[in-house]
Amino acid sequence: MLLISALYLGYKFGRRAANGQFADAYDNAERVWDLERWLHLPSEASVQDLLLHSEAVIRSVNVYYATVHFPATVLFLVWMYWRRPAHYVWIRWVFTWLTGAGLVLHLLVPLAPPRLFRESGLVDTGVVYGPAVYDKPDADSMANQFAAMPSLHVGWAVVIAIGLIVATRGRLRWLWLLHPLITVLAVVGTGHHYWMDGIVATVLLGGILLMLRPPRILPGETAPSRRETEAGRDARSPAPGASAEPQGPTAEKPTARPEEEEAEEAPARTAASRGTQRRGR
Repeated sequence: MLLISALYLGYKFGRRAANGQFADAYDNAERVWDLERWLHLPSEASVQDLLLHSEAVIRSVNVYYATVHFPATVLFLVWMYWRRPAHYVWIRWVFTWLTGAGLVLHLLVPLAPPRLFRESGLVDTGVVYGPAVYDKPDADSMANQFAAMPSLHVGWAVVIAIGLIVATRGRLRWLWLLHPLITVLAVVGTGHHYWMDGIVATVLLGGILLMLRPPRILPGETAPSRRETEAGRDARSPAPGASAEPQGPTAEKPTARPEEEEAEEAPARTAASRGTQRRGR
């Protein structure tokens, strides 16, 4: 957890260091927008128009974007640490590499989100309907609003879904995929990210998962929890002050060595030999 917390703080300060790149951010936004049209991806505005049919729906999506991302990640990591310690080590490094790669791209590719790019036709639903996450872009702000590429909202949500699917065995575990799907709907519909932001995050994650494989659990088995692991370790360890050798009346007599047995039998053989000689006389 300390590693994840330190990485998150580094990520936030790294975003702060990359803040203020206004010209590059808008130039890159135009390139991303043109690339998506060339790839015939649906317009982000069509998703937002769907959500804007109901003010209650768009407010709910705004709340989801603002409040679920980080708390859900923390709860997931705590659960993995306590219930699936072997998988926790794996997932911790997946988060580390994904967040580090995201920070590098934030520094190299500043990108204005659709809500700040007029050509997209999207509005800032947080400002219009609430709750708002960001104020107007400011070079001195702690939040870097031009750190849209890649979307770590999407990347982290996919990590959570994959981690829970791999670490659990229930039939309904595939429903965890709803979390990244709803996250994609939220980040695109609210105007915070382009489709490409989520696509790039997923591609980065795919490369990381090729290098970092989860622990192998045989079919039908369940990985032990931290409590079960510690209980098994305690059961195998002798109690403090206890001797490793058996004691008491039930203790077995140490096995004599062949030399000791021969020394014990020699007097008996000598006495038997003398008795035989006397009878012979």
